[in-house]
Amino acid sequence: MGHDEAAGTAVVTGASSGIGAEYALRLAGRGRDLVLVARRAERLDALARRLREEAGVGVETIVADLARPPDLARVADRVAGDDVGQLVNNAGVNGYGPFHEVDPALLTRVIDVNVVAPTVLTRMAVPGMLARGRGAVVNVASLLAFAGDLPPGPLPYRAVYGGTKGYVVTFTRTLAAELAGTSVRVQVVCPGLTATEFHLGTGRVPVPGEARVHDDGGMPAADVVTASLAALDAGEVFCVPGLAEPAAAARLADAESALRGGSGVTLAPRYRAAANSPE
Repeated sequence: MGHDEAAGTAVVTGASSGIGAEYALRLAGRGRDLVLVARRAERLDALARRLREEAGVGVETIVADLARPPDLARVADRVAGDDVGQLVNNAGVNGYGPFHEVDPALLTRVIDVNVVAPTVLTRMAVPGMLARGRGAVVNVASLLAFAGDLPPGPLPYRAVYGGTKGYVVTFTRTLAAELAGTSVRVQVVCPGLTATEFHLGTGRVPVPGEARVHDDGGMPAADVVTASLAALDAGEVFCVPGLAEPAAAARLADAESALRGGSGVTLAPRYRAAANSPE
């Protein structure tokens, strides 16, 4: 059971299918009680029944659209609970399409679900985890965070989606550095193409019907979660499932250091956080 033994309830967003459902299955197998969050009540209820029967764990479900402030507030309240030992921010929508054609309301949804929700939920989870002396946050990003100006074909039109996942990568890595030396582990996992139903819609509404997989193939969701949990157990902040050359991640950090050091711009000194200073 690794580091997760007796480590509290796990909250998984986007748990109704794909990577989120796989996290739920694997964490239940480690003996964790679960809170499953998604828009599709029927899917959540079916997964909850399966987990109770097969793993014998406690399972709560929260039907919520994380782009809606009242729903996000409900989930945030639960994430702040004293029993929560792990948060998996997996919910995401893509909003793919040429930027000048995509409905602005859909792009707002992409930002709300992919950026605002994981930020708020992480903020609600971390203080309690620090106080209790244990905890973990896993944020699911994407290799498209690094796709930059690569052309479509086979990549999607993704300016906003890629931008949101770039935020998740930077946010998580920076937060992990801030929390280094504490008992709270933070990870960002960046899957490539994964065999889920993610590409069957833009995220405006849930994909209807039974669980299925898009026609483009990709890595099985189970393999993504295996890589993520193994990396989390090992204390690795940045996980790219299936990466053939692990040194590539180290080269990314080296390139960032070179950019900062060679820019001629002096970075601001580090200040003690106000929260750590006496009032």
